Amino acid sequence: MNARGTPVQGSWGACRFCGVAVRSGAEKCEICGAPAPLSAAEIPSAPKRVRRWLRFTGLFRSLIVVGVVVGITYAVVSAVIQGPPVLTGDPLTTATTYVLAPGNFSMFWGEITGGDFVIGNFSSVQPAGTNIALNVYNTTQWIAFANHSVTNASWSVAPTDSGRIVFSAPVTANYYFVFVNPYPRSSHLSIAFYETTQYESNVAGGGFY
Repeated sequence: MNARGTPVQGSWGACRFCGVAVRSGAEKCEICGAPAPLSAAEIPSAPKRVRRWLRFTGLFRSLIVVGVVVGITYAVVSAVIQGPPVLTGDPLTTATTYVLAPGNFSMFWGEITGGDFVIGNFSSVQPAGTNIALNVYNTTQWIAFANHSVTNASWSVAPTDSGRIVFSAPVTANYYFVFVNPYPRSSHLSIAFYETTQYESNVAGGGFY
């Protein structure tokens, strides 16, 4: 508009439906496709409900922009305050509750660098006082175990209601931590137990204590 409030030729109009600005002379809204948009000259004399609608859509779009800016600002500030994310994908750092049917087993596995440790503990939860056995196998012995062949565990804990895990890998390899319900199938004794483990690196100047 000029100084007298009269729209300047070529000024942008507005869509009657979505309220976005429409270039002068357009026959339809280039955003929503609604026909007969209002020209800049028609807006001041448009029906009150139309002018109210244009003000509402304008305010709504402004709120969306403000919301996006606030959201981006919050995300950036949070990332700066919290620092880089901590990856927790180590399969040998665990905290899990299992339920084992009699004669069955559960296991987890991962690669351990020679000289590094996996430490932790386990205990039966229900029924209280029931026993769980733990065997740690390398890949060759795990295959033998899975095929019901004779095995030689790299480390083991005899059946007990609670036990401590302190396993040091002799060489770098994949190791399988296998928990077994030692009771025969005829006992129908399923056991719920809890285990937790943590991978400990035995780097120079560090180690396990």
